[in-house]
Order: sequence, then structure tokens, then C-alpha cells
Amino acid sequence: MKLPPTMMMPPATLSSILMALLAAAFACRSLSLTVLPSFAHRTVATAPFSSINTNTAFQSARSTRTTSWKRNLAWSSSLPARSVYSAQSQLFATIPDEMSAWEVDADAPAINGINGKASSSAVIVNGGTNDRYAPILSKMNLTLESIHDLPHRHPISSNDVFCNRELRLDNLRAIGFDMDYTLAQYQQPQFDKLAFDGAKAKLVHSLGYPKEVLDLEYDHTYWVRGLIIDTQRGNFLKIDRHKYVRVAYHGFQQISSKMRKQLYSRTFNKVPSFTEKSYVNMDTLFQHVDAHLFASLIEMKDFGEHEFLDVRTYEEIYRQIRECVDLCHRDGVIKDEVARDPTKYLVLDNGLVPMLRDFRNAGVKVFLLTNSYWEYTSTAMNYLFHERRVDEATQKKNEWLELFDLVVVGSCKPAYLTDPNLNLFRVMPEDGSLKNTDGLFEIEALGENGPAKFLEIGKTFQGGNWNHLQAMLDIEAGEEILYVGDHLYADVLRSKRALGWRSCFIMPELVEEMRIFHKQMGLWNSIMELRKLREELNSYADALRREMKSASFSDSRHLEKKLSQIEEDDGKVKIKLTDAHSEYHSAFHPRWGQMFVAGYQDSRFGYFVKNYACLYTSKATNLGLASTSRAFRTSGELLPHDNLMTDISTEFIDIM
Repeated sequence: MKLPPTMMMPPATLSSILMALLAAAFACRSLSLTVLPSFAHRTVATAPFSSINTNTAFQSARSTRTTSWKRNLAWSSSLPARSVYSAQSQLFATIPDEMSAWEVDADAPAINGINGKASSSAVIVNGGTNDRYAPILSKMNLTLESIHDLPHRHPISSNDVFCNRELRLDNLRAIGFDMDYTLAQYQQPQFDKLAFDGAKAKLVHSLGYPKEVLDLEYDHTYWVRGLIIDTQRGNFLKIDRHKYVRVAYHGFQQISSKMRKQLYSRTFNKVPSFTEKSYVNMDTLFQHVDAHLFASLIEMKDFGEHEFLDVRTYEEIYRQIRECVDLCHRDGVIKDEVARDPTKYLVLDNGLVPMLRDFRNAGVKVFLLTNSYWEYTSTAMNYLFHERRVDEATQKKNEWLELFDLVVVGSCKPAYLTDPNLNLFRVMPEDGSLKNTDGLFEIEALGENGPAKFLEIGKTFQGGNWNHLQAMLDIEAGEEILYVGDHLYADVLRSKRALGWRSCFIMPELVEEMRIFHKQMGLWNSIMELRKLREELNSYADALRREMKSASFSDSRHLEKKLSQIEEDDGKVKIKLTDAHSEYHSAFHPRWGQMFVAGYQDSRFGYFVKNYACLYTSKATNLGLASTSRAFRTSGELLPHDNLMTDISTEFIDIM
């Protein structure tokens, strides 16, 4: 509705009123910013009204809303051009805390242009309105019949496969899988306790550690992947992508901010790379055992009366822990117990066998590449294939081998991916015995179709290196191989960086990470808005300081008061941000926070996932939910200047 001339206000006056309402909204949320109305009118958009589409601004709407929100939204479309964004900002600011600022009434008519009419380009789906793509289809003059079948909202879950680098499955000639924590998922904490308890016993009975070590209890919830263990100092670190230490613990004791910075940020002329031998990256779930046992022994050394521990360095203690845990994986402490009762330790996935068969039926070569040795691999894969514990006769048949073109056990990754001198051995599936093979020379000597003839003799091997694998698969280009694994360094980073293989990272923790992020989105949006507000306050302060250089004495005094008020308001926002940020991260983990984020930056773990994992998902069988012709696409990336310009609350000023 167009207002009568007698009721219309100048745009600047109306903007000021709306910004005052915005300030009042902040005050209702216990955050009063005195300076806000005085500067916000400077950032109101000045775009022509024809370019403003309020429907586009709200097209990611959620669910319920009252009719008052509808009236407010429709009212904003009738304002002068310089006021429309202010009206939208006022509307966002008064949305209740428990609701996202992007949640408007899904039943409200789509508003386009000055008349406030319902959009005529909406797509009808199952009797409802689906206008998610209507604006872009109209703009690009596209008519798509299949869009009518799309759901009202794009469903997203942890079963999706997420893409960092574009990849087409039909361009792949081979797909390889790790076994542990990839094809074989484990029950927690039962599986880890086998290694934890076994390592405790070895430390006490073989190395002479105090008997109190046997009383230590394992808590896998204390740890997350992506941490770094400083074995020299006995510290556990979470760092961001710029190698800045954000959180640090010594054993189970948090290190103060001052001490943390003294240790890792203020070393003259030297920035820690965290790649030295004294630093260990927690890239796999297996390392939770090492971390908890190490932290427990640090506590005993620091606070207990144990002469045995007093004379040993943290680094020596960690090395002996690592040796004992590693021995548990080799001497039967873990393998024998899993073989005795696989249902207690292994997780069945009924999508596993169909996925592997589908890939092979599509002409893709499928291989298994694992560090586990034959006996344990046979036990685990037989259980996953038959979905039950099998007798000895059935296990010796190893019927699961039909799912693979090639199986390599005891591979010694990451050396397998970098050392060309590692020898290859054949594994006899009947009894697990090994036989020598000349590998590459034997394949070449077999002449035409040498790789196929070589695998006809037997397709189970131990050791070797990537040259053997690519020769047996008859593949030269690394980009034609996708390797799926859970170890960020040994499986993903080395295969991608050294060989150019495409990579898919498996992280079961993604299920909980996504669930918590969904619950905390409202808080996250509030944090981001407050950070933008601080940035705008700082920019406004800079503008006032420039103005002061040429201002008169009286004007300077006035500007100084404004700057003082900005500083006070900035302090208020900072306090709120600190509290909100702490609450947000604590929702993910009380000590380490969100796995992919450190502070406001990508964590080092998140940075490596983004840069080296072409794809990532919560479990390997999610790949089986995609067709073999599926093309995975990235969501697009923007630098900070582009991010700011796409924000609806900003205005681009072209400086000539």
C-alpha cells in the first residue's frame, strides 16, 4: 500500500527511527549500544528499488511464524528505497532468540517488488509451494519440468557425501578402501579398551611401571581427532590453520592463556611448525588410547610419589606407551578377542556388500589396502560379509574375497605410498603363509595382459608399494584411483599429495558434529552478526579519526566523545561475544570445542580435510548411496571481500 503524501517521512528520518528500533531490540537482549543509531544510517543500501527482492532475502525460510511477521515483511516492501534494508534489519533484530534470523513464515506469500504481490513464478510440489529456484529460473529464462518433483526443502544428513574438490565417479577406474574404521567400524569404548588394558598390563609387567597403572580407567569421550600431542612437554594442543595454539592442556590440566602463548607463540624468530618428531598428530581414532594413557601417566608423574616415573621424561613415557599399544595390535591381545566375540566389537553395515558389488558390476576395480595383517583381516571381513561369526571351515573359504579385485594386507602405510623399495609377498588365503614374488618384473614377464594373468595366480598380497598396486590394476594415472580411508595423514594426505590419488575421508564423528551444529545454528548466527557489528563499529571509528584530522577544536571534542562511546560499546559486544563463543564451542565438546573450528578459524584438522580430502562423509557405505555416474560438486568458495559484498546488509561503493 502506498502511503498518502501527508504520512510520508523523509528517508533519512525513517531510517533513523528504524535504526533506533534496532538499538531497542539489542537492549531487550541485554546489549545496549548507544552509538549504533548515529552511524548505522551511513550503511543503508542505496540500490534502486527495482533491484531489491525481499523474497530472495527470505527464500531460505524455515517453518512457523505469526501473522505479525507477515505484516512486518509486507510493510517493508512499501518503504522508500533507502529504508527497505533498515526495515529488514529491524525485523531480524526482534526475532526471538530461539529462532534463526532467517526463519520466516513458510506459509507467508512470496513478496516481490513494490506491490507486495505473491510471486507468480512459484513451483507447485505435492500441493505446496516450492519457490527455492523460481527467481533464478525466471531470471535465466529456464523452464525445468523435473523441478516439480524436488522436495520443498533440500534434505541434508550425515549420510551425504560432501565435496571439497569436484569429482566424477564415472571417471574412476579403481576405488580402494582401508579396513579399520573404514569398512570395519568398531563399538566404542569396548574396542579401545582392549588396547588400553593390554598396554597397561605390558607397561606394568614388562617395563616395571607402578602397579597403580593397572587401576587407570579409559574415557574415550575426553578426546577428539585433530589434536597435537607435544610429547616433550606432556601437552595436548588444538591449533588453527595458521598454527596458532587455541587450547592447551598439560595432562588433564588446562594451561593458562599466558603460559600457552609463552610456550607456543612468543619464541623469538621461530614459529613452531608442529611437524618436529616431538609432535604427534591425532589423525585417527586409534590414537585416543595413546592420548588417554599418556595424560593419565602425566598426572601420576606430576602429582604422585613414583620414583620410577620421576626419572623418566614425558617423551620417554610416550614412546613406551606407543610401543605397548602397537604390540597389542600385533600379538593377539586385540585380534584374538575380536575373533572370539566379533559382535561385541564390530559394527555391521548392511550397505557394505551391495556397495562393493555395485562398483564391480559397473566395471570399477575394487581393492582393499590395509595395515592389518591377514589373520585379523580375514576374521573381520568374514564377519562383515556373513553378518555373523562363522566357523573355522567357513572362514578358511574367505568368500568375501569375491568383493575385491585385489587385497593388500600389512601395507605399512604411509610408507607404502612413498617408499618404492618395499617388497611384495603373496598371501596364501588357506593358511596365511607368505610366498616371494618378483612383482613388477613378473608382471612384465607375463607379457600381454600381464596384470590380469598375475592376479589370476592369486589376488591377496602383503606389503609392497604403490608401484605394485598400480601395475596390478593396470592404471598409470593416480587421478583415476579413489582411496577411501579414516587416517587423515596415512590414508588421505599422503595418497593425495604424493601420488595424486583422489581421496575420500571417513569420520564417524561427523554424525554428532552435524547434529550439534544444527541445534546451535541460532547461536552461531548471533555470533556472526555480533562479529560483523564489531567490524562495522571499528570501521566507523576509523572514519571519525580521519575526520578529526581536519576538524575544528569544538568538533574534535564532539568526535572524541563519539570515539569514547564506540570504544565502550565495542567492549560490551566483546564481552557478549566471549560468552556466546564459549557456550557455542562447549556444546560440541567441553574442552576442545568444534572439531573443524579453532576460535573463528578452521582448525588445523579442518584445514587439512578441506585441502586434501576430495570427499568426506561419516561412513564408507554412504558412497553406495550415489550412482556410479554421480558427479560431486563443491559448494563454492569466497574470499572475505566477496563474502562481505554478498551480505544483504552491505553496500558496495565504487571508488573511481
